[in-house]
Amino acid sequence: MDLRAIEQYYRRHTPTLQDARAEYAVLIPLLQMKDGLHLLYEVRASSLQHHRSEVCFPGGRMEQGESPTACALRETWEELGIAPQQIQVFGEADFLYLRTEELMRPVVGLLRDVDPEALILNPQEVSVVFTVPVSWLCQNPPQLYRYPLKPEVSADFPYDAVQTPADYTWTPGSMEVPVYRGLSFPLWGLTARITNQFINSFHHL
Repeated sequence: MDLRAIEQYYRRHTPTLQDARAEYAVLIPLLQMKDGLHLLYEVRASSLQHHRSEVCFPGGRMEQGESPTACALRETWEELGIAPQQIQVFGEADFLYLRTEELMRPVVGLLRDVDPEALILNPQEVSVVFTVPVSWLCQNPPQLYRYPLKPEVSADFPYDAVQTPADYTWTPGSMEVPVYRGLSFPLWGLTARITNQFINSFHHL
């Protein structure tokens, strides 16, 4: 491989998470209502294998060659029946690194001419939707909890190959879990992190 080939590769390359197992995208759906801006949430169907009955934003796994925006719009259409032309995309929010070596890519968009009570929900994925005023979220920040992520290194790790003693101190991590109180459905975890980040950014506007 010569230098020209390396240069051309990086000119075309879009940076992402190294060795990412998968990338996901969600829409942060804004809705203009009589009392101001709301965020729209969905409650996942109880029949799902993972994260059943949890509160989330519409979204899912990005397909090969698909952009975060295209994925978020596709998933919103499949889950809530909201067509892409009904969504004014503002742009991407900060992405999140997941413990499973995956990326979550939130996309912010405004729902146009959408009645949350008239949505055609996909029953295999969504049981119900609800909205929360942005003003309420601004006035009621979440409680923040942290739990440790402790490395569990197996006994067969090749300490000799890396010339490191077997009592090497591995660096632990931690995970923040926001929890909102006072809502009709429990808003916590990853969706709460995305919500909290959006609201904190909103405060700076």
